[in-house]
Amino acid sequence: MAIRKKSTKSPPVLSHEFVLQNHADIVSCVAMITAKASIIFVTLQYNVTLSASEEQATESASLYYYGIKDLATVFFYMLVAIIIHAIIQEYVLDKINRRMHFSKTKHSKFNESGQLSAFYLFACVWGTFILISENYISDPTILWRAYPHNLMTFQMKFFYISQLAYWFHAFPELYFQKTKKEDIPRQLVYIGLYLFHIAGAYLLNLNHLGLVLLVLHYFVEFLFHISRLFYFSDEKYQKGFSLWAVLFVLGRLLTLILSVLTVGFGLARAENQKLDFSTGDFNVLAVRIAVLASICITQAFMMWKFINFQLRRWREHSTFQAPPVKKKLPATKSGRSSRKGTENGVNGTVTSNGADSPRNRKEKSS
Repeated sequence: MAIRKKSTKSPPVLSHEFVLQNHADIVSCVAMITAKASIIFVTLQYNVTLSASEEQATESASLYYYGIKDLATVFFYMLVAIIIHAIIQEYVLDKINRRMHFSKTKHSKFNESGQLSAFYLFACVWGTFILISENYISDPTILWRAYPHNLMTFQMKFFYISQLAYWFHAFPELYFQKTKKEDIPRQLVYIGLYLFHIAGAYLLNLNHLGLVLLVLHYFVEFLFHISRLFYFSDEKYQKGFSLWAVLFVLGRLLTLILSVLTVGFGLARAENQKLDFSTGDFNVLAVRIAVLASICITQAFMMWKFINFQLRRWREHSTFQAPPVKKKLPATKSGRSSRKGTENGVNGTVTSNGADSPRNRKEKSS
């Protein structure tokens, strides 16, 4: 029988170019899939392009409205805010802390004021740029005219997304900054009020009014925190706090005036007053009352905290400048001995030139 020999042919060898080509195809497919997913997080969603005739302009405008996908964008920029927070802390604030040798209490307050002053300055400048570019200052009626303001420019929507992302990032920062347990409730109230009002203005399509009030509030808060930074470097510095106290009260009054003017008069006199979720129209009496009530309660709460803060500062200042009060001598049984005590010394201490010392009485008797 003939025995078949086994085949000694080697398996086909894949060329280097073939492997690289397949690897490139796999990478491109993965990149396409991840790009479609990442675009929800990075870019703003719900884009609408209006023609020139619809906007009565020479060029088409690209506007935005809000939706559920904005949560993904807020989450991404929250992570960006955490990174920026860490960079400022590591390369700016920590270096200053090592030079100044602050105590633990001043260290935490300095870090808080340093982070917030940087954020308030950036947000205030950015918001002012939007106000000027969209003619809010020259035409105040834009605050309530053509409501609902459900379509926003890129700058307007990105501003609100950034604000929400920043204040959401403050929650994990409580853990990263190792905030004291007794300070956490105050911080939670502080963060919650910001998120409540910013999200309310964003969802109720009151973004015009919300932008003006945020810029006004951020300017006053920036002045406070920058004054506190100067105070930590020189405790004799008090001028910034005096200016802040005046602007704080004026800021509360302007906030109430603009809110009542916009919601109480402007929207109340609008022709279309109905609740329509499809168009984002919330111009009904119940919503207007809720908006004004939330703003008034918040302003009253802030004024109450401000008054308590000023009273505590005045009390500490008066205690520091008050002259020391001399203690009264305790009453003794003999009026003569008490008179001798006062003659021989001050506050009960005997002086060296006493006229009735035992030595002098012995000399007199001799």
